[in-house]
Amino acid sequence: MRRAAWRIRRRAVDMVAREGFGYLGQALSAAEIFAALYLDALTPDDDLVVSPGHYAIVHYAAGVEIGRIDPAELVTYGVDGSRLESIGTEGTPGLTATCGSLGQGLSVAAGLALGARLNGSAKRVYAVVSDGEMEEGQTWEAALFSAHHGLGNLVVLLDRNDSQVDGPTHQVTTLEPVTDKWTAFGWDVHAVDGHDIGGLRAALGAAQRSARPSVVVAETWTLSGLDHLLPDEADGHFLKVTPEQIEAARAHLTEAERDARTVAPAPWTSRKGERA
Repeated sequence: MRRAAWRIRRRAVDMVAREGFGYLGQALSAAEIFAALYLDALTPDDDLVVSPGHYAIVHYAAGVEIGRIDPAELVTYGVDGSRLESIGTEGTPGLTATCGSLGQGLSVAAGLALGARLNGSAKRVYAVVSDGEMEEGQTWEAALFSAHHGLGNLVVLLDRNDSQVDGPTHQVTTLEPVTDKWTAFGWDVHAVDGHDIGGLRAALGAAQRSARPSVVVAETWTLSGLDHLLPDEADGHFLKVTPEQIEAARAHLTEAERDARTVAPAPWTSRKGERA
């Protein structure tokens, strides 16, 4: 899974190389999240909602690992007419749903989870959400609904990367204490370093055994894995990379995948700056 996470980063770099910019930071922050989810938890029968549409890049890169995405299609990422649009749509392959306007994904996932239970299905519903979506009231309405109905078949993976289009989330709207908020809304909460595969696997396993809806709060960094190549002030939400940085990143990620047993991305606590 650690090797898969490095491959996810490498594929994402390749996808943004054509234009020299894109949602690379989301792939750097969520690589381990998607590797653990796709390789250790998700089954073909489960529903998968990726709420922030721009996280489609991580889904494409990770979907190759489990056959949900054709690797030959990756070169069409963001090209007019391609199925692999830079922001996911209703036509995105390999997903049950993704959302355009942020904050809607948890509502969709809650409906799917309740529907599965009413139909007597044993499937689980996994939803990937961003921390910026915690600023949306609809997210919390869905959280209340899910806890009220005891949707133990619903698991949320929250990419807590402190990044949104207007800047760091802690500067836009204070979200802390994140875990206390979810707990107060009746959820089973698991806080982990989002770049620690072992921690993610343990949290997902606990979530699968819970009788309540569960959220894995994964603390991450939008420069993770390439922090030594990109400037500290880089906009993690929408990264711009030069051809020289692309080639250096490819070389580094290829080597990191080969040495994955001994090389791991820096923990999120090493990120520059502090959260309020």
